[in-house]
Amino acid sequence: MKLNYYLKIIFPISIILVTNFAFAAGDAPVPPKRQWSFNGMFGTFERDKLQRGFKVYQEVCASCHSLKYINFRNLTEIGFTNDEAKFIASQATVPGGIDDEGEAFERPGRLSDPLPRPFPNDNAARAANGGALPPDLSLITKNRNYGPNYIFALLTGYVDPPDGYELSPGMSYNEWYPGHQIAMASPLSDEIVDYPDGTKATISQMAEDITHFLHWAANPELEERHSLGFQVLIFLTLLTVLFWFVKRAVWRKIDH
Repeated sequence: MKLNYYLKIIFPISIILVTNFAFAAGDAPVPPKRQWSFNGMFGTFERDKLQRGFKVYQEVCASCHSLKYINFRNLTEIGFTNDEAKFIASQATVPGGIDDEGEAFERPGRLSDPLPRPFPNDNAARAANGGALPPDLSLITKNRNYGPNYIFALLTGYVDPPDGYELSPGMSYNEWYPGHQIAMASPLSDEIVDYPDGTKATISQMAEDITHFLHWAANPELEERHSLGFQVLIFLTLLTVLFWFVKRAVWRKIDH
């Protein structure tokens, strides 16, 4: 009796969950897979793309999105020298505390400071963005299905809506966003940034660079992890060979 009772409860719930999952999956297109240099056992980040991606973040994304887990000193990990990172930090303005008269003051940034947030709090962020809260980008490639592939597809997926499609006021059409209506207007346009290395700043190039940078921000230890994993594999291989020789030596002395 109890088994039948529980089955009557569990079965409808499972049907609802599976159905909802199917609708959700069908509403969210699967973005194309791209070849990223950081994929695979030997994957690494390309420093030129990381630095270009940081420039895109600075000039395009930082006005709305924060990177709360990244400090200025972390920029030395993507190829900037210590002096270059210090200079970048000095161009930023950060809260300096309270002065002797009880007034808040600001100061130039230091290497130990996190990258400045564009808004003092979530309410201010919502008010400036029509009620939508721009997400922090520190872990965005981890927090979104399909990771870097989705971020790249989203940034390059702004197109005109199909004929007859009703777009809500203030929304943009994106072929890779679930539901296709997104509150964020297309952030990229050709030549919106000027790359110091002379790379042409097309939408596709900027999307690739910022995605590269954001995946590093979410996985700054990736290269060390890949290197350690490779060393562990070598160690285990050598250990296996050693055990095989030891086994041969031991069993050779035993009469069968």
